[in-house]
Amino acid sequence: MASGGQTILQFPQASTNLTARIHPLVIFNICDCFVRRPDQAERVIGTLLGSVLPDGTVDIRNSYAVPHNESSDQVALDIDYHHNMLASQQKVNPKEVIVGWFSTGSGVTGGSALIHEFYSREVPNPVHLTVDTGFTNAGASIKAFVSVNLSLGDQQLAAQFQEIPLDLRMVEAERVGFDILKTTMVDKLPGDVEGMEATMERLLALIDDVYKYVDDVVEGRVAPDNNIGRFISDSVSSMPKLSSQAFDKLVNDSLQDQLLLLYLSSITRTQLSLAEKLNTAAQIL
Repeated sequence: MASGGQTILQFPQASTNLTARIHPLVIFNICDCFVRRPDQAERVIGTLLGSVLPDGTVDIRNSYAVPHNESSDQVALDIDYHHNMLASQQKVNPKEVIVGWFSTGSGVTGGSALIHEFYSREVPNPVHLTVDTGFTNAGASIKAFVSVNLSLGDQQLAAQFQEIPLDLRMVEAERVGFDILKTTMVDKLPGDVEGMEATMERLLALIDDVYKYVDDVVEGRVAPDNNIGRFISDSVSSMPKLSSQAFDKLVNDSLQDQLLLLYLSSITRTQLSLAEKLNTAAQIL
């Protein structure tokens, strides 16, 4: 890519109706690419894969990094590597297409317009995703942008990057991992018990919020909302009616199954280690 002196404008919220939804796997993959980046690279740039839903939402489900060289006014992408990776990805998931590109950092930079121009030739109206891998202030700054060219007659004046709504959806197990990822200092990864404990604490906090809302509605301190009432009713009715004895038996049976799997995996590892040592000894003799 050639150098460019184009002005970059960044706005906090877009006037467009375009929205994006990102899966946690993409965030984990971007952070992993950032950790494995070359020593001289300050950031990581790559391609976003996914699809556009019928309602217009850009669903980002996969990503891969693209090698690049970057200076103050020039950006050079390895286009051959990008096309080879895209062909390999589509052999596995043919429904996933290019929906945009990502970069690590806290926002849009001077070279973003050049890279966005390249991806605009790959797909119309690509989404630019920025991920703050430094997790400043113990939080993850993940933003999505679209670009609009500002022109005066035939002369292009600037590239205007407008932020669009971004929805990060994850199940509880993914949220536990994401919370650990946001913590810059971790002594050790939590086990299953610690992860379940954190999940139960969050669940109890949500139940307390529901109790408080219901009490406030009953006492007349808060106006009732029919949508919230239906959601609470559906949630309560979806819970199975089990006695304490049946619930204890269900938990104990599941725990015994987990312990059996751990025991069998331990035996398998021991057998493999013993077979490897016997094979080594046989080769020596």
